[in-house]
Amino acid sequence: MTFEPDFSERPSASPSWWRRRWDSVRTWRPGRSTSVPSSGGRTAWKWTWRIALLLVILYYPVGALVTEDIDDDPQFTARGVAPGESKAVATAADLVTREVDVHTWTPMMPFFMPSGLLDNMPNYQRGIMSALGRFSTELMDQLGRTRGSSQTDRDLEQARGFLNEQPNIWLWQPSVSLLPSATSAQKYRAGRDKLMAYNKRLGTGQAVFERRADNLQALLDRIANDLGSDSAAIDQHVIEKAGDLFDARCDDIFYFNKGRLYVYYLLLRDLGSDFQNVIRDRELTNAWNGTVETFRIAAQLDPWVVWNGYPDALLFPNHLLAQGFYLLRARTQLREITNILLK
Repeated sequence: MTFEPDFSERPSASPSWWRRRWDSVRTWRPGRSTSVPSSGGRTAWKWTWRIALLLVILYYPVGALVTEDIDDDPQFTARGVAPGESKAVATAADLVTREVDVHTWTPMMPFFMPSGLLDNMPNYQRGIMSALGRFSTELMDQLGRTRGSSQTDRDLEQARGFLNEQPNIWLWQPSVSLLPSATSAQKYRAGRDKLMAYNKRLGTGQAVFERRADNLQALLDRIANDLGSDSAAIDQHVIEKAGDLFDARCDDIFYFNKGRLYVYYLLLRDLGSDFQNVIRDRELTNAWNGTVETFRIAAQLDPWVVWNGYPDALLFPNHLLAQGFYLLRARTQLREITNILLK
């Protein structure tokens, strides 16, 4: 007796996932689809997590590129300056508006923001605010007072306090307080408002802006001292790190100095209008214009990569030394002007 096998009763073995994939690849023909249709919800979920992953990957680099704006426009100037107002004060106030409101104030941004990835722009903005803080101090101490024994202008006193605040204060700093605090940007806006209030009172004759030679000489001396400090920082860093192609701090120094030089260029350009009578009477027009031009050239240095090569290097330049040359030239020219103002 023989028995024929009953194949209908034998459980068919399901091919493995890899075997199914291989068969689909092996039997693929142009114009033929071998994929199994998936449900709409599953397809939507696959696209959702892929798009979410792409956004996370692009969050920092794209956000940083969009945010970064090292604005060194030499034509920047205040608009709508009324007769009697200081053009330099108006430019200082508008510069705060540009960096805080038009651009993003990056030095205070936390690490989880795209701008937290930036390095050059925060240092550039720190340099800008350092120079504006110096100018506000000299406004309060010198230009905004008749004499040293006269009363300090209240608006200038408050502007000095706000504009000299730390640049890296965010909304919440656990190391300082567990409660929300005023950010650096908010304080700088308050300082800008005080400068604008002072300038408006100046235009109506209710405030003082002494356009005397000794006041101008004192302001230029303070600027020259700042440049001397910057040159010392460059000298020290070149001595310690020259030739290090992976120097991560040379660009910090470069862009901080660039920010200060840019502000001093704008202020000196407009102080030339505020003190035009003094400059004309002391026959300083050519010397003043030459000094302003040196500041402009120094502020416009913009290498693609900041190198701290050896001073006598053949292939890799030293951009700190190039900046330091113009910085010291500007300082020398300021000293020449102050010597004439002393006579």
